[in-house]
Amino acid sequence: MTAVAVPVVVVLIVLVHVLGNGSGGSPPAAVAGPTTSPRANLPVLPVDVPKVTPQANASCPALMKTLPLELMGDQSRRVRSASPFAYAWGDPPVVLVCGVAAPAGYVRGASAIQINGVQWYVDTDDPHTVVWTTVDRPVNVEVRVPATVDSAPVTALTTQIAKALPYREPTPGK
Repeated sequence: MTAVAVPVVVVLIVLVHVLGNGSGGSPPAAVAGPTTSPRANLPVLPVDVPKVTPQANASCPALMKTLPLELMGDQSRRVRSASPFAYAWGDPPVVLVCGVAAPAGYVRGASAIQINGVQWYVDTDDPHTVVWTTVDRPVNVEVRVPATVDSAPVTALTTQIAKALPYREPTPGK
């Protein structure tokens, strides 16, 4: 019986020493590097969104899962909305909503801006916010940008939009 007990005791001592950092061991190694949070430490942003349509349910998840945690140096932030298809970055915020209605001003003859293969209707009526809305995807995507910010956030998002949402011929109103 002693022949069995001695090896078991030795194994237990070794395990306690290795796992429990017994006497004579060195402390765990320190891990260096940035400890940034994946989301900015900002208040939750309420975002008004339209009712989710079947088209949005079919198309928007593909876009939402590709959105970056950081956009133009601003971290994403938490949003509160009635739709899972809203996302925001920074303060003042850049806000994306997938599955919005066609922009009211986009009518036959209205010009659109093309960036990296995505066509946008741009509404500058609000002096504080520029509203960019895609017009050539199966669902419209709206990006609200502070008026003090140029088109860089929209340009950065076109890659994800073009990959996630296939092109369709724009159909402006009358």
